Amino acid sequence: MAPVVGAYEVVRDGELLSAVFEGQSLASLLRSDWRLFTHPNMDDTRANELLSAVLGDAYTKTDKYIPMPRFATDTLERWEALRNELMYESRYFPERELDATRWEDLLQHLESDSSELPDAWYRARMMTDDELFPIGQMGAPPNRTASHGRANPPGIACLYLGSHAETAIAEIRPHTGEFACVADFAVPNDTALVDLRDPRRLVSPFLLGDEEAIGTLRSDVTFLERLGEELTRPVQPQGAPIDYVPSQYLCEFIKKLGYQGVLYRSSVSDGMNLALFDTQRATGGGVQKFAVTKVSVTVEVRP
Repeated sequence: MAPVVGAYEVVRDGELLSAVFEGQSLASLLRSDWRLFTHPNMDDTRANELLSAVLGDAYTKTDKYIPMPRFATDTLERWEALRNELMYESRYFPERELDATRWEDLLQHLESDSSELPDAWYRARMMTDDELFPIGQMGAPPNRTASHGRANPPGIACLYLGSHAETAIAEIRPHTGEFACVADFAVPNDTALVDLRDPRRLVSPFLLGDEEAIGTLRSDVTFLERLGEELTRPVQPQGAPIDYVPSQYLCEFIKKLGYQGVLYRSSVSDGMNLALFDTQRATGGGVQKFAVTKVSVTVEVRP
């Protein structure tokens, strides 16, 4: 625990707080940064008692803490600049470069746990007539006809799967009264995947050996969350050719590292999605017909 606490510093009474960080209790910071003390019964009082027992006289529960400013990184800012260049300035030979070594180190924290993945995955296609598509036509399209997607540029096929039949259907934006074919697929448990659904849940400071590595990782978690947003953000069809470029670039890099797919949240359902780069790893099963009986819309007022 000491190296974790070493990634923060105490702000004494009368000291000027950082322009970026506001002083908080150590328990609050550990809860928000690392998802510690998140059990419903672990309130600040109990968390402080535990910290006092572990840290002894070195800990005072009334102290306010901030993350060590010297461990702050610019990884997120560099990604935002590269993202803008890829979309609007230079797509194939950008002037800005990613820190490939740092990206690779960070993505290793997000390797998926096969025990958390469903036994079956699903892909949906809207029906064009009364006949079900055969299973051979429910997989990824041929490269020549593959259009742009969240994880693939045009001409490079990727198999998009949902964790439930409802998830797969929701992803193809159906209308009430339409019918969809849904096929189930099996994906081997040893498939190498990067899980971008909730990076803060997966990273752990206890796997790192010193406070500098912990403090740097803490700063870069917001960058990992931003990468997850790239794959989840709703995109209008007319803007997809440009808006998908950052997530395509991200997925191409992940594929280059040897991973075979990416997990990400669904923006239109409660399930999760899998973009499978190695489309041959999925084995098709059966095909069923589903009727779309209701499509829900949620709105909010915007200024």
